Amino acid sequence: MKNAPNQRGAAAPPDAAEIGTGGELHQHGGDPLTTNHGMPLSDNQNSLRAGDRGPTLLEDFALREKIFHFDHERIPERIVHARGSGAHGFFECTAPIPGLTRASLFQTKGERIPVFCRISTVAGGAGSVDTPRDVRGFAVKFYTHEGNWDLVGNNIPVFFIQDAMKFPDLIHAVKMESDRGFPQAGSAHDTFWDFVSLMPESTHMIMWAMSDRAIPRSLRMIEGFGVHTFRFLNDAGTSTFVKFHWRPRLGLQSTLWDEAVKLAGADPDFHRRDLWEAIDSGSFPEWDLAVQTFDQELADTLQYDILDATKLIPEEIVPLKVVGRMVLDRNPTNFFAETEQVAFMPTNIVPGIDFSDDPLLQGRMFSYLDTQKSRFGTTNFHQIPINAPKCPVANFQRDGLMQNLVPTGRANYEPNSLDLAGENRGPRPSAAAFTTYPEPVDGPKVRVRSETFADHYSQARMFFRSQTPVEQTHIVSAFVFELSKVTLPHVRTRVLANLVNVDAELAGRVAAGLGCPVPPASRAAREPIDLELSPSLSIVNKALATLSGRRVGILFTDGSSSDDIAKVAADVRAAGATPVLVAPRLLQVGTTPKAMDADGQLAGTPSVTCDAIAIIVTEQGAAALAADAVAVQFVADAYAHLKAIGHTAEAQALLDSAHVGSSDGVVGLGPDFIEAARRRFYERDVARGS
Repeated sequence: MKNAPNQRGAAAPPDAAEIGTGGELHQHGGDPLTTNHGMPLSDNQNSLRAGDRGPTLLEDFALREKIFHFDHERIPERIVHARGSGAHGFFECTAPIPGLTRASLFQTKGERIPVFCRISTVAGGAGSVDTPRDVRGFAVKFYTHEGNWDLVGNNIPVFFIQDAMKFPDLIHAVKMESDRGFPQAGSAHDTFWDFVSLMPESTHMIMWAMSDRAIPRSLRMIEGFGVHTFRFLNDAGTSTFVKFHWRPRLGLQSTLWDEAVKLAGADPDFHRRDLWEAIDSGSFPEWDLAVQTFDQELADTLQYDILDATKLIPEEIVPLKVVGRMVLDRNPTNFFAETEQVAFMPTNIVPGIDFSDDPLLQGRMFSYLDTQKSRFGTTNFHQIPINAPKCPVANFQRDGLMQNLVPTGRANYEPNSLDLAGENRGPRPSAAAFTTYPEPVDGPKVRVRSETFADHYSQARMFFRSQTPVEQTHIVSAFVFELSKVTLPHVRTRVLANLVNVDAELAGRVAAGLGCPVPPASRAAREPIDLELSPSLSIVNKALATLSGRRVGILFTDGSSSDDIAKVAADVRAAGATPVLVAPRLLQVGTTPKAMDADGQLAGTPSVTCDAIAIIVTEQGAAALAADAVAVQFVADAYAHLKAIGHTAEAQALLDSAHVGSSDGVVGLGPDFIEAARRRFYERDVARGS
């Protein structure tokens, strides 16, 4: 598909009379779009590149001005990914791949190098909550022997847009609306859905964002992706395309929407606290680093373009190979100095790794360095300890605001011939250092997008149809919720018209939830096709039956058996989880044979903070709790959120008040409860049709 004909950018003429419901981009006419210096622009959709699939050119002043302005709009908080949590750890190579890359971190089995990982939301500010429906950034800084490598990605393998030219528009649209300053950290509003409805290339990413992937249970239980196609280069200079994947060893797990909403109120710092406490307790989270590698020959057989960041390659087509593992084993000493000041850049790579001509990646390569200069106010941000390489640094770049080093030597330029007889001639380029893959580039300087980028719906269809029925229902519910917050009818109609191209049943269910008719399908730039389904895209299909890394709430009252509580707590720990004792008060709850302190007070420790609950009460205690609305909600939420509920026989009055009947996952205590607590019971969701 590499030599497919070109397609002009999606922008319609500025005098378009209607905002259409089709896939074409129609806008009402207005004044000519110009640069900040007044020069009219003919194309605001595509960056300037050498050929329709070639690299973005430094000459593109319109792209640089647009992103330069965007990068400097807020100081000093990150414009996106402001709300983040981080931790130190190490990367260990478990399966060397010298035949694919000469990158030093992939050469020796068992070799460890330090890393710092930061995981973040995208849309909200630094003071927003942890659990909104949002993409999560997943960035890792590897401190290798040959410099820092920053793998800067997300927990979703695709992105909203194909070209970096549109990134400022995307973020402007998803951020709080500029005239009213809300919503904060949410995408359920007019401007976001107006933008994505006019950009059909966003459809695949929207399916992921409306799925449970966007409301994770824990930062320790998300996947990470490099998103773009990169290159590996071996010692012979042979190039292999590569996509990077992080797979959590605790398994992938998400919350339900109601659960995420209640978590935001119960503990706005839930994810940050969860990560910190896990590491602090010695339960270090781990991820496997896996790669998909392929050559140009395979790329040419695919029905989509490997340079298109809105597309993925299913692992059923290109299997994943695990090459290493990351363990996060140390919390930051100072949040600001480390988590807030860490500066990631896709341009931080090492010999053996190189870029592709993905136009979104090409724009990011400019934007991140510029952003860091804006945030830190100095070009010397690389000297901050969290950013500084752990290998020797040698160049002639000196001075600048906040220079912390004291360079020596008379020469600050290269080449130089000073100190010929001494050892202080300074660094010189090395033939063994980083080299760029010499990919041939041939084409006119154009602002166009390759025709191979034109299919915006086929992979979105594949994603939706690869989900289990309960996951499809959650996606429908998410669309209904989000679009119910949109006040502009034509925007809702346009989104539905795009969804018809994805799946007619999906569009019909969303329209029914909104109480509006299903519009005709929008006009697609390329007719969508049915791709082979990819079961690996489903969270439920990949779920691990495990309690490792989870929390189990144990509800008890005066009169409860401390021996029974201790037994359940011991069983929970043996299964790799953390028991959390919950009672109507914290201190000296009168149990039999002795009083115990609780870990959390009932009102302050709702069941949304736990993965399963055990109820250990007497008949008298159950009767008291059955009259307590907080206790009833504690149990009712656990049931509604599909969690296992273990209980003593005497707890029936409380179960009845919470309308918990005989159901899968509602069991007695002992081995049955521990086994049930390893999973969620999606059958309840199907039974109630939600």
